[in-house]
Amino acid sequence: MDRIQEITSLYSKYNIEALLVTSLSNIRYLTGFSGSAASVLLTKNKNYFISDFRYLSQSKDEVSKEFEIIIFAQGSLDYISEISKKNNLKNIGFESHIASVNTADGLKDKFKDLNFIPVNSLIEPVIGKKNEDEIEKTKKAVEITDKTFETILGMIKPGMTENELAAEITYIHRKLGAETNAFEPIVASGIRSAFPHARPTEKKIAKGEFLKLDFGCVYKGLRSDLTRTIGIGSLSSEHKKIYSIVKEAQQKALDAVKAGEHTKTIDSVARDHITENGYGNNFGHGLGHGLGYDTHEGPYLNQRMDFILDVNNIITIEPGIYVEGLGGVRIEDDVIVKNDGCEILNTSPKELIII
Repeated sequence: MDRIQEITSLYSKYNIEALLVTSLSNIRYLTGFSGSAASVLLTKNKNYFISDFRYLSQSKDEVSKEFEIIIFAQGSLDYISEISKKNNLKNIGFESHIASVNTADGLKDKFKDLNFIPVNSLIEPVIGKKNEDEIEKTKKAVEITDKTFETILGMIKPGMTENELAAEITYIHRKLGAETNAFEPIVASGIRSAFPHARPTEKKIAKGEFLKLDFGCVYKGLRSDLTRTIGIGSLSSEHKKIYSIVKEAQQKALDAVKAGEHTKTIDSVARDHITENGYGNNFGHGLGHGLGYDTHEGPYLNQRMDFILDVNNIITIEPGIYVEGLGGVRIEDDVIVKNDGCEILNTSPKELIII
């Protein structure tokens, strides 16, 4: 059963006859389209891809032959009425976790003869299982990011600004074949490394502090996401202590990953280790997330989501400790879930590197 058949087989659970897809990452999974304006309507009998005149040629070039391409006026929703009449549709699901309240209300007001039913994350568990082509492209994205890390290690020196280093990461990614960054690189030094998602600034990298680096790239639509924390000059005993705890927590979590395991359980493995070592209050984010055409997608590894991992889910494992006034450590790898464990894609070293 292919992805679309697997999705439509779930319609009876939600009492729907079609699904309106507006998430661009989900649209790319389903159709191959890489543009920035489109929607998809999946009925039980036919699949429709809808965009506007700007993407006429691109749609013909990229969209899977499984879809009928419809070009409508920019921003128009009238295609919903036309397709519904043609396919005798009454109950249409929409991605309630994507659509705003205004969008949902607008659909109901505009099409009073149709029932729009909120559906939360119907597609994500299906397309979270990557196919071989997506796995190979992800591996290439990871390879580019690992090589970028290896290259910048030879550039880092005290006095260099965070912004300068972020610019080098971006340049090297592109030079090695990436389309773009997967997200703005996180380059955070000193006490700023205690900010989990710090943006780079004009702060100069100095001796005696952590430098946290979190970056990834896009290769043919698929993404990588790497975090490494290094030391500049000599580090204090507490710096070294929290680094060791995070590294141990990450390894314990990696050892726990396998198909059939609950994401909450894996999160607990790393969280419990950090808590037992006195830093439970300093790990305030989830252990990881799915990785694909979006940098952050399901499944999420945290204490709120209990998802059962499946073969060929690609996820990140990234515990951290963040101590205000001292700095923070995060170590992150991208992994493919297997029946008996996981395949770690990154090759960048995790032993504490001091420059």
